[in-house]
Amino acid sequence: MNKTWNNKAWFMVLPVLALVAFSAVVPLMTVVNYSVQDTFGNNEFFWAGAEWFSDTLSSERFWSALQRNLLFSFIILAIEVPLGIFIALNMPKKGLGVPVCLVLMALPLLIPWNVVGTIWQIFGRVDIGLLGYSLEAIGVDYNYVRDPIDAWVTLVIMDVWHWTSLVVLLCYAGLVSIPEAYYQAAKIDGASRWSVFRYIELPKMKRVLLIAVLLRFMDSFMIYTEPFVVTGGGPGNSTTFLSIDLVKMAVGQFDLGPAAALSIIYFLIILLLSWIFYTVMTSSDQKG
Repeated sequence: MNKTWNNKAWFMVLPVLALVAFSAVVPLMTVVNYSVQDTFGNNEFFWAGAEWFSDTLSSERFWSALQRNLLFSFIILAIEVPLGIFIALNMPKKGLGVPVCLVLMALPLLIPWNVVGTIWQIFGRVDIGLLGYSLEAIGVDYNYVRDPIDAWVTLVIMDVWHWTSLVVLLCYAGLVSIPEAYYQAAKIDGASRWSVFRYIELPKMKRVLLIAVLLRFMDSFMIYTEPFVVTGGGPGNSTTFLSIDLVKMAVGQFDLGPAAALSIIYFLIILLLSWIFYTVMTSSDQKG
């Protein structure tokens, strides 16, 4: 029997498409327009072609900021993913401890980014901050305003505190979906704790881990508010990521053309790296 498909339901999607076009496509086209033009004020624009793209790609400032972005994202993924898996594995699956742990895990995610930056800016100060004052009291020379390594450590710890909960919650969702019969069969077979994790828990977490890795990579690679509030990109340019450099160029220097070209390159890098992450992880999942 032939089925008759009702395509009128697609009309319900049109408002969403219109909203996306207005909120995403139109601003993107505006940025593209600025990236190929130059202006000297008075709303007068001159064709520049690919000049700004060439200048950006040949700039040491751009490549240095990109290296800092990649390094920061690599450190964040290397810490938060294993730590999130470890915490999720040790969270209770039944009883009163479940809602308590879930609420505690969700609390850091509810704090706005600028508030997180302000908290850690005060927390790390050596004069009034608990962390900075305590380290100074025990003889540790810590000052994130003066020392680049201290600034990096502060930003990494801050991001781990803020976003590890996301990995934990996603992994926990994958773990609670595993039927109890799997664990019973493993117990009967005498499987070790590592075998249970390797052959039962990890396969069930692969898809949520893919989401976690993609989200944490994109968020860490696009990080702006927290380092801007805590360090302002300093000391020197040690924590000046692409996002901070972009804002300085667009707002501080008002170089609209170079800033637009940098934003498009920034967007394409995120898109490319996210696609690589997704392709590698899905291909390994299919092989598995």
